[in-house]
Amino acid sequence: MKKLIVTLLLITLPVLSASAHYLWIETDGKGTLGQAQEIRVHYGEYTYGVIEKVEGEAFPLVSKFTLWVIAPDGTKTQLNTEAHEDHYLASFTPSQDGVYTIALNNNEIDVIDYTQYDFGIFKTHYHSTAKVQVGTDGDTKTANPEGIVVKQLENNGDEVKLQVLYKGKPIAENELKVYVADLWAKTLYTDENGEVSFALPWETKYIVETTTKEEIPGTYKGEDYQFIWHCATYCIKP
Repeated sequence: MKKLIVTLLLITLPVLSASAHYLWIETDGKGTLGQAQEIRVHYGEYTYGVIEKVEGEAFPLVSKFTLWVIAPDGTKTQLNTEAHEDHYLASFTPSQDGVYTIALNNNEIDVIDYTQYDFGIFKTHYHSTAKVQVGTDGDTKTANPEGIVVKQLENNGDEVKLQVLYKGKPIAENELKVYVADLWAKTLYTDENGEVSFALPWETKYIVETTTKEEIPGTYKGEDYQFIWHCATYCIKP
C-alpha cells in the first residue's frame, strides 16, 4: 500500500506543480523621480520557493512575453529585458509624479494536452502587473483587453483594494489567491464589482493570482484547443 501511495505522489506532484506555475513581476513599490527602477520577471511558484531557471526546461516555454511600463499620463513604453540565472531584468527611470504600472503579457504559449489529468486541451494566456508609486497615489492602469487583469485601486485605508477585470469588465465571484513565502496562502472571492480587499499583516512580498477559463475552442500554431486558461498575477512589494 505504501508503495502505491508513493507511486501516485510521484506521478501527480509534477503535474500539479507544472499547472500551478505562473509568471510574476517583482519591483519595489515606491520609486523616485530621476532614479532607475529595477524590474524582474520570474516564473515558478513563489509560496513553494520554486523559481525556475531562465535556461531550464520550464521557463523557455513561457519566455515570449512583452514587458511594458505605463506612465501616470497613460504613455506606454515597451521595455527591453536581459536574461539572468533565474529572472529577466529590465529597468526604467520615472519622470512623472504618480503611479506607474508595469505590465507583462504572454499570449504565445503552445497548446497543452492535459486530458489524461481531466483538465482538457488548452492554451494559456499569462498577464502580470505591478505598481510603482512615485509621490501621489492612484489606481494602476490596465492593458489586457483580451484577458484577465488585476488592478490595484488607490489606497484609502490600511487595506489593499484590488479589482479583477476580464476583457475590460469586472468579474464577480472569481477566486483570488494571496501568497507569501513558506506555504502561506489565503483564498478570497471578488464581490459584484470584481473587487476584493485584504490587509498586509507583514512587511514582505505578496503575490496575488487569479484565473478564469474562456470556454471557446480554437487553433494555435496548427494545434486545436478546447479553451483558453487565463492567469493574472499581481505583485505587492512594500
